[in-house]
Amino acid sequence: MTTVTRAPAATSLTTRARVLLVTLALVAFQIAWIAVPAYACGCGAMVPRTGQRVVVDEETSAVRWDGRTEQIVMRLSVHGDGRDVAWVMPVPHRADVTLGDPGLFNGLERATAPEWRTRHYFWPRGHDWPFGSDTDSAGAKAPLPAATGSGVGVVGREHLGPFDVARLTATDPDALADWLEDNGFPLPARLAEALRPYVDQGWEYVAIRLAPEDTADSGGRGSRTVLGGRLDPLHLTFASDRLVYPMRLSRLARTPQRLNLYVLAPHRMEPRSAIGGQRPEVTYAGRVPADEATGELGELSTGAPYLTALEQSFPRPSRIDGDHELRRAADDTPYRTVRYRNELLTVGPGVPVWILTLVGTAAVVVAAVTLPALRRARRRPVPPPPPVRVPPRLG
Repeated sequence: MTTVTRAPAATSLTTRARVLLVTLALVAFQIAWIAVPAYACGCGAMVPRTGQRVVVDEETSAVRWDGRTEQIVMRLSVHGDGRDVAWVMPVPHRADVTLGDPGLFNGLERATAPEWRTRHYFWPRGHDWPFGSDTDSAGAKAPLPAATGSGVGVVGREHLGPFDVARLTATDPDALADWLEDNGFPLPARLAEALRPYVDQGWEYVAIRLAPEDTADSGGRGSRTVLGGRLDPLHLTFASDRLVYPMRLSRLARTPQRLNLYVLAPHRMEPRSAIGGQRPEVTYAGRVPADEATGELGELSTGAPYLTALEQSFPRPSRIDGDHELRRAADDTPYRTVRYRNELLTVGPGVPVWILTLVGTAAVVVAAVTLPALRRARRRPVPPPPPVRVPPRLG
């Protein structure tokens, strides 16, 4: 954030000059606000170059743990005007990095899709005839150079699709920040401080540079592509005797964060705490369906067949106070989210029951009124014939 300091105005300063100074200060503040980058997401620190802006909309990760080895496949959805970014992911041990299969998340979405049930209602609603139409209502480039300064070691470099990946060790968070800055990505001082707990624990880092390929229009003129949409997933593998998902750097985020986490383990898993966010919500718990256990999902579920899907929101990321640690739940009770599709109750060829009920009720009322009248009409007595007068006899 830019702080504007103003000296006391001279007595000779005109009103027009004062207005100009205030206007310039407001413009400077707006420029500083627009240029503020999204420092972090749940997966680690993402930093664009100076003057660019990248915001992480959503983070989706699949985590596989068998008690000894942990694998994380991450996919981020971003938007902004950044053309290339640096991304730092802390890991507890030396990590191998490969490209992930985008189809993995399609399989996970199908496996954990909510169960839809139909729930009927009797009286018509706003979208039903005669109020409205009849529609359904649903409830729901070159590798990073090697380090030259002290405190940082490069243990591996790979070029994976659009990613340039460097695996680093660091004994000093300031040295790590300096190394990234030397490679074109100046980090805010508070990020170096946020990395200190990982340095103190002896963690390592995966530093990634992502720059989309330039495109050319029909006239052959080149254009720089900005980062946007869903990025290709990355697959990290490292040794770990506990299931941990790094989240501490998320506390630097400027906007609310949302985490979608798929956990593959021998049993149902649960977070030890909410780490400063809303309570994690389980959307699925159960074994991976056999028809989805193919490809990368099949490989990840081997030896870790129980799948737990979690969703969590962080309205105020500054409250995040640690990494997610997951433990075995008390039992392996299966669970699936149920959503309802509301439909008007009908019979036969789509005839609403409420219409038949009204017609039937009207018929009963009419019958109740007319039948007694008809009966009374049938029982009405016939009046006797008038008496016959006999003329008197003469004589």
